[in-house]
Amino acid sequence: MASSLKKAPLLPTLELFKRYYPDAHCALNFTTPYELLVATVLSAQCTDERVNMVTPALFKKYPTPQKMAKASLQDIEELIRSTGFYKNKAKSLKSCAISLVEKYQGEIPQDLEALVELAGVGRKTANVVLGNAFGIASGVVVDTHVTRLSNRLGWVKSENAVLIEKELVKHVPQEDWVMFSHYLISHGRAICKARKPACTHCFLEETCPKKGV
Repeated sequence: MASSLKKAPLLPTLELFKRYYPDAHCALNFTTPYELLVATVLSAQCTDERVNMVTPALFKKYPTPQKMAKASLQDIEELIRSTGFYKNKAKSLKSCAISLVEKYQGEIPQDLEALVELAGVGRKTANVVLGNAFGIASGVVVDTHVTRLSNRLGWVKSENAVLIEKELVKHVPQEDWVMFSHYLISHGRAICKARKPACTHCFLEETCPKKGV
């Protein structure tokens, strides 16, 4: 996958993102690494807003991996039903909690390889947890917004999250890895929307090659 950085230089674009989105942050509500892990698992094929509506009751009843590990699948399912794919998510949450209790004394491991071995946790979820709960820059989170913008800006030519991440980390300074996805997500929600991007109102209009638009 060849880079295409001439028309939309990545580093100057990153500086613009920092200027225009100084308040960019993780949209999932959490107070502990465990809560962020659970919320990120629930966010698959679901909006952050919906997850944030569901998690208060879930966290109140099951505030720790120890509590979640002992929960009935049926009860978890009812609490997370509106997030979609709730049966699979419930199984993942319970299995993940059991592993956390048995292997890590209920603590969230601060290691990408250990995290991705947990049920329902892929590289994206692991990067979210490590970056936002622990400040560990393990990689760039690639969601639908990051995928769309990275292609439109000409940085990548792929829909494969793993390949996109590999390309982005070559050009984004590691100290910016955690925030980089937040900047792109903020821009994707505000301006560079999927169906109708507001290109005429975009501060990147002069440099963006608008690939696929």
